[in-house]
Amino acid sequence: MRFSKSVKNLIIKTALKRFINRDVKRFLYINNKSRILFLSRLILASTLFLISGCVTMLGPDYVKPAPPKQDEWVNNEDARIKSETEDYSNWWTIFNDTILTTLVNKAYEQYLPLRIAGIRILEARAQLGVAIGDKYPQLQQLQGAYSRKNLSENAPNSGLADQAFGEYGFGFDTGWEVDFWGKFRRGVEASIGDLEASIANYDDILVTLTSEVARTYVLMRTFEARLDVRRENVKVQERSLQIAEARFSGGAVTELDVQQAKSLLHDTQALIPSLESGVRRAKNALAVLLGTLPGKIDNILNKQGPIPPAPDKIAVGLPAELLRRRPDIRLAERQVAAQSPRIGVAKTDMYPHFSLLGSIGLRTGDSSNASTQGRDVGDLFESDSIEFSAGPSFQWDILNYGQIRNKIRVQDARLQQAIVNYKNTVLDASLEVENAMIDFLRSQEEEMFLDYSVKASKRSVDLSLLQYREGLVSYQRVLDTQRFLTQQQDRLHETTGSVSINLIAIYKSLGGGWQIRKGNDFVPIETKKQMKERTNWGDLLLLEEIKTPPSEEYGKKRQLPDW
Repeated sequence: MRFSKSVKNLIIKTALKRFINRDVKRFLYINNKSRILFLSRLILASTLFLISGCVTMLGPDYVKPAPPKQDEWVNNEDARIKSETEDYSNWWTIFNDTILTTLVNKAYEQYLPLRIAGIRILEARAQLGVAIGDKYPQLQQLQGAYSRKNLSENAPNSGLADQAFGEYGFGFDTGWEVDFWGKFRRGVEASIGDLEASIANYDDILVTLTSEVARTYVLMRTFEARLDVRRENVKVQERSLQIAEARFSGGAVTELDVQQAKSLLHDTQALIPSLESGVRRAKNALAVLLGTLPGKIDNILNKQGPIPPAPDKIAVGLPAELLRRRPDIRLAERQVAAQSPRIGVAKTDMYPHFSLLGSIGLRTGDSSNASTQGRDVGDLFESDSIEFSAGPSFQWDILNYGQIRNKIRVQDARLQQAIVNYKNTVLDASLEVENAMIDFLRSQEEEMFLDYSVKASKRSVDLSLLQYREGLVSYQRVLDTQRFLTQQQDRLHETTGSVSINLIAIYKSLGGGWQIRKGNDFVPIETKKQMKERTNWGDLLLLEEIKTPPSEEYGKKRQLPDW
């Protein structure tokens, strides 16, 4: 049976009136054994009185900030950009590179900053448990003590008191600040927001990790391709030097041709060490991303492979989908949700705090006084040793010189910062997508023209060498064509790598990659074992999937403290 709020208040007031008229009067005539029953009634009555008003929630309720709206992408009319939505959870598989897939999977399992982010989720879960526990009696304390005292005989009135005695005590104290203004309920809301923000942060790190592994891998393959081109050009230029030396020996040309050929050859050779350094640095970076020492994954990376080719077209979906997919946007939104209730927490300090206090215990002693001789610790559990106190109390901070109001203003300013940051995060996300798309499209066009240029340059080198052998052109023509070929081949491979890197940037800006953690826990089993050996974590280490976007129902599962 359900009652309206007015009926509930009437029932509570009737119970309070009956308690005052009957039980308080009886208190004057009851013995020590009956006072325990009176104590329980007093606590119950005080609880009913305070709970009858526990319906107020100070502070603003959370309202999701309105993001900047964008209906379509700037490059939407380009045929290479499709507005269809694809599954971006394993976007790196479009490169059809098994080594890259292996690296991404290992990085997900072993990247140390990602593990830290997972452990921070456990920390946030524990903080939520602390916040929920504040809704229940905050003080539950069992006490026991023994003290021996010897008073001065020369103290005033010392003859009227026991001068040497021992005191034994055992009792239980409890205190409960009732959530009259919603202070602790707002605290739970803030902790739920912090927990969901920590999960969004984990996903954001995972998006960055997968894209960085792919980007570094493509960069390594680009360095390797450029290195191969340099080595091939060294071989070509060595043959040109042999031709120049043969013609110089035959008296057909001067020594100038030989020296020019050597100059070009050594210039090409001089660029090889820097490219080799680039390959090594990329491998070292990949090792760290995989949570291991440089050189430990060379058995995987030493396998030769081309620059992962990018497809000509890509599906980017609609701008509105970024709000649900990108973890950094969800992180910014959850930070707003976590900050909003903190205004209510600060506002509660402007009002009185109501508490229920209770203490019950046993106390006895022994002394040399004739009137108390024979008493010892054995009398501790006698009925005459019972003592207790109970009742409601309140505290109200007054004359605070505006400090509380300024604390509220601080929290409100932080909320406004979070709202502006959320909107700015949405703008930055759109900017990243737009820039990545335009870079991808233009680098594709650059690659196409450079490919034409390289083909023409190869033909020019063949023709110039043939004409030089026949004495139709000077060696300067050979030098120019070979130098230009080397330059264009290097630019072509660098641009090919840029096309793939720009495509990776698109997938990162679209918020792809974090979905691979679905169905998996945030913390590895080995880490959990270490934590269990040190601390009792209860069920907080169990996998608990959070819906994306976060469910408003989350947190209601944990409305009881971890007893």
